[in-house]
Amino acid sequence: MEGFSSQVILRYLVLLVLHVNPSLCYSLKNCSIDYFENPSADVSLDCSNRELVTVPDDIPRDAATISLFYNQLQKIHRGDFGDMPKLSLGLNQIVHVANGAFIHLVALKTLSILFQGLSSLIKLDLSDNLIEFIHPTTFQHLISLETVSLASNRLQQVTDIQSILQLAHIQNLSIASNLFSSFQTKDLPSNMSSGLKFLDLSSNKLKRFSITTPIFHDLYLIGLSHNDDLRWDIPDKMLLSNITSRFKLEQFVARMGRNLNSLMDLRLNYMEKWNEKDLLSMVCQIPTLRILDLFNNHLTNSTGELLNWSQLTELDLSNTNIIILPKGSIDSMKQLKSLTLHTNMLTKVPDDIRSLISLEVPIMYHNLISEVHCEDFVNTTQLSELDLNSNRITKLDGCVFENLNDLKVLDLSHNKLFTVGETFRSGLQKLEFLDLSKKILSIVKKGQFQGLHSLKSLNVLSGQIWRVREMAFWGLENLESLILSLPLYYETSFSELQNLENLTISFKVLSSFRSPHPNRYKDFFYLSSLKRFTVICESDHTSFPLDVPSEMFQAMKHLEDFTAVNIYISAPHVDTFQFNPQIKHLTIKNTDLSDLDPELFPIPNLQVLDLSNSNLKSLDFLMQANLSFLPALTYLDLDNNPFTCDCTNASFIECVKSNKQTQVVNAHQYTCSFPVTEQGNMLLDFDIHACWMDTIFLFFISSMCVVLLTLLTSFIYHFLRWQLVYAFQLLQAFIYDSMKRKRGAPHHYDAFISYNVRDEDWVYREILPVLEGEQGWRLCLHHRDFQPGKPIIENITDAIYSSRKTICVISGSYLQSEWCSREIQMASFRLFDEKDVLILLFPEKIPARQLSPYYRMRKLVKKRTYLSWPQAGQHPGVFWQNVRRALETRNENPELLRGPAGC
Repeated sequence: MEGFSSQVILRYLVLLVLHVNPSLCYSLKNCSIDYFENPSADVSLDCSNRELVTVPDDIPRDAATISLFYNQLQKIHRGDFGDMPKLSLGLNQIVHVANGAFIHLVALKTLSILFQGLSSLIKLDLSDNLIEFIHPTTFQHLISLETVSLASNRLQQVTDIQSILQLAHIQNLSIASNLFSSFQTKDLPSNMSSGLKFLDLSSNKLKRFSITTPIFHDLYLIGLSHNDDLRWDIPDKMLLSNITSRFKLEQFVARMGRNLNSLMDLRLNYMEKWNEKDLLSMVCQIPTLRILDLFNNHLTNSTGELLNWSQLTELDLSNTNIIILPKGSIDSMKQLKSLTLHTNMLTKVPDDIRSLISLEVPIMYHNLISEVHCEDFVNTTQLSELDLNSNRITKLDGCVFENLNDLKVLDLSHNKLFTVGETFRSGLQKLEFLDLSKKILSIVKKGQFQGLHSLKSLNVLSGQIWRVREMAFWGLENLESLILSLPLYYETSFSELQNLENLTISFKVLSSFRSPHPNRYKDFFYLSSLKRFTVICESDHTSFPLDVPSEMFQAMKHLEDFTAVNIYISAPHVDTFQFNPQIKHLTIKNTDLSDLDPELFPIPNLQVLDLSNSNLKSLDFLMQANLSFLPALTYLDLDNNPFTCDCTNASFIECVKSNKQTQVVNAHQYTCSFPVTEQGNMLLDFDIHACWMDTIFLFFISSMCVVLLTLLTSFIYHFLRWQLVYAFQLLQAFIYDSMKRKRGAPHHYDAFISYNVRDEDWVYREILPVLEGEQGWRLCLHHRDFQPGKPIIENITDAIYSSRKTICVISGSYLQSEWCSREIQMASFRLFDEKDVLILLFPEKIPARQLSPYYRMRKLVKKRTYLSWPQAGQHPGVFWQNVRRALETRNENPELLRGPAGC
């Protein structure tokens, strides 16, 4: 146990040394957490379509929603789930639910799957399973349940759903796509009553539908489509008199007929026998009908029957194979506000639209309309939305939309417009959304949109744009979102887009491209309000480097989201985002980030980082960056990179396995690309224990070395620091001496006088007058000739080696001076090559016992001749004559007085 504890301690010490923050990164084995921009949003877990056979054991405790759709779960065990408000378990193979499996889910409100403890549940989804039987007590604890879906199971008996129908708050029940052959209320207790409002029985094999007892007092919607050869038994039509909304079977309409006086919303979809018993004529006689949905029928020969529905406000004729809507078919519908005609084969805008003065939303996408004329919308002045995308429109006249003063949304995407001409230079004063994307638009001219002063969103994404003129977006001062394609060489400026918040630019390198304008990046300096910036290159540009230099970001102080796809050919410069501390989302993908510098990442507010498909082999840069510089990071995507499975990624692997703040998306699916022996293996399966052992050993050795070095340094500093300083200075002098000899530098002085400041009076009184005044020698004195500002030790060294001789004035004070000791020590180095460069003068008598503590000086006195001023007595002339002889001599030792007796 003790050894285990020490290993754990060492392990965490290693993590500390490697800068691994133990609360920063993690990955779920079989799930991913859906990212929401709001950091306070509930944690939503997606575990769908993962071939799971058991509930994952690493579900975060704070998960509020979990989806387990499309798996192979067969059993739900007690303790599989904590407390959460929403759980989806559909499309599995569940055959067993353990007692108390959901007992901890006291806050659960939506369950898509013995429900004890779920008293707050309001929605239950058990669709797409293999349920054949429901026990009568199954739902007795679900007292708050309002909606139940049992679609796509194997239920056959009405009695199976009796317990659901009797729930106090039940409103919606779907039992579509089961095996019911009949639905008869006589199979239920006669005194039973249900508050059900919606019942979906579509796509069963119903042969009989019978309501003979007043069970469903509040039922207003029934779904019965896709039940062939159905027989009806509703003896009292008042039993369904409350139906006010849509239902889905033509036979039901035919049988109920005029008794549906309250019906307002009718859906008749996927009808195979459309003309049977003049169904449309019957529907027309329902006076309360306001909304009619005929989606996905075959109306080629039936459009003439629509003319009597003058009371309709919404009409859906989409996907009905209409080639032409004859004139007069719908012109009587003066109250019509919404007309849906998408996914047909119309070749022009129907003429009747001109008379629909109340029309607000015509939807005509996915047709074959090739021309739009000025008369088409001349009277529909109340239009607020117009959708004409995915047609074949090739031109627009300038007057097409001039009367649509209330239009706010216009979608002309996926057409064949080469140009929009003068269409948007005037009119459309309230237009806020304009989509001109995915067309063959080739040029954007100056002032093309100058009339759209209220426009907030513009999309001109087109792979064929080869020119964007200067001031192309002039007049769009309120524009907030812009998506456009740009050639590498463009002329436009964004200076007028002061309120732009979202900008997406798509570059395409054409075969005959021109080089980018040298000052193109200056166009972005005006985008001070930009929050979201996306730049994409749709072509291979490996031979032509693109870039987003840091200068572009200087004005974007509020930038929160930056995405670059296939733009960089190498990692961005470390200063790229220095002006953008508010960035929350950063995506750099489809590029080569193998040289990524960790200094790029001190971005304090970054929440989402996507570096997928970026040729990252090692994740060491994240450890070097120290994720503590990214305190807000919650989502990290490194998918589709060629990872190396070795010890360089050990810290990252450990971080993912053991920590809980930043989600590394799909990290358990990351595979190894290098080395060859690890190819195909999972990155997180790499055994990092050997790395830790090596690292722990190295850590131990390093720690011991650090400790020993610390002790040694302390010892040396305390006991030997002055000796080391002295030795270093001597070494400097020795090197200096060697350099001087090699250079053969000339001497500037005859002698350097080394003396203590207390002997300065004797030097000035005795030495200078004689040696400089009478004999004419040039002497170097520290107070006079040392260079100001230069280190003392350098001045001393220069003085010694710039002089032929060094005269040491040795007194008691001299012997006790640290600097004097250094001077004589440096001067003695010259004795190795020059025998007579040192002259010793004793201005006072020093007994031998006083020299004994000064080993080096005593040694010099014993080996070198010297001059003693006290011994000169009454013959100072002889003393100075000896000094002169010493200064003149070069190789021979002069006959001078010997040292004190006993030295």
